Amino acid sequence: MKLPLLGRIGSVALVGTLALALSACGSDNATDTPGATGSDAPVSTLSGTLNGGGSSAQEKAQQAWVAGFQTANPNVTVNYTTTDSGAGRKGFLDASLDYAGSDSALNDEELASSTDRCFGGSGIDLPVYISPIAVAFNIDGVKELKLTPDVVAKIFAGTITTWDDAAITALNPGAKLSGAITVVHRSDDSGTSKNFQDYLSKTAPDVWTYEVSNTWPVQVGQGANGTSGVVQTIQAAPGTIGYADASAVGSLGKVSLGVGSEFVAPTADAAAKTVDVSPRDDARGEGDIVIKVDRTTTESGAYPAILVSYLVVCNTYDSQDKVDLIKGYAGYAAGAEGQEKAATAAGSAAISDALRTDVLAAIDAITVKK
Repeated sequence: MKLPLLGRIGSVALVGTLALALSACGSDNATDTPGATGSDAPVSTLSGTLNGGGSSAQEKAQQAWVAGFQTANPNVTVNYTTTDSGAGRKGFLDASLDYAGSDSALNDEELASSTDRCFGGSGIDLPVYISPIAVAFNIDGVKELKLTPDVVAKIFAGTITTWDDAAITALNPGAKLSGAITVVHRSDDSGTSKNFQDYLSKTAPDVWTYEVSNTWPVQVGQGANGTSGVVQTIQAAPGTIGYADASAVGSLGKVSLGVGSEFVAPTADAAAKTVDVSPRDDARGEGDIVIKVDRTTTESGAYPAILVSYLVVCNTYDSQDKVDLIKGYAGYAAGAEGQEKAATAAGSAAISDALRTDVLAAIDAITVKK
């Protein structure tokens, strides 16, 4: 059954720690109105530290979420280390992180290993960040290209190697295209890579025959670490093409992808349409909310090369203080204010009211170990 999930609101890799005051909502101890000021504003009783890290695609959203509640809860600090999704999940599972940002949901093996880490409970995935993956390029004098999924797959597989290949020029008759193509891909363990490969494997299965994973499977082009590393590499060299969260590509050219009979640009609204027609994974446990993105949709205006990025948390922690902090942070990120701030900062699509209701219910069910 497909459920409507999403509404429509809208350099080398940075490995840094955001140490900012964290406010909260959705917690028993949190202020009722994050960001409220004045003598009548509720006073937050939250205090302590949360350590998180992972997805570089979430970086701007994380900054926005943290900034959104640092005034309301001045005695709480969150440290989010921007690395990659794989490092985030690893840190979560070895308990060096309280939560992770990940562009891929926990797999079966990771879920099994989360039982000990989560004090007899389980890890759960909370979809809080949804964004198009832009196919970005650097060609002098060209800002827009139209490419079908087959052509994109052939470029990234290394079977189309020049910009004036007939398959590209036929789709872009007015563009001045020449020279060699240099593919830029992620060199680290990346959920963005996995989502982009999933798009290629579903929309061009005869071309993209590689196993979908968090690592890049083809010895073509140049690797770069993190979202910012990919973007900086493309910016530095004409003739390059790569993939990155659309919020990070700046003024680089962007590909409009063939979807049905249309070519669709990577926008938040177009990402929203794709999630609207995508089902949830009904094999997941209670509170573990995972979106099965419909990459092959032909819905008008949909852009299927998207990532759904998650906060990965435990449904059980070892202290009430930690439960309150996790509920506060995750509740703010998933709430209307947090989603609006992420949309403004990162150009992401806010989760729908229906999805938010379920995510907040999963957060509310987080508890202390028995």
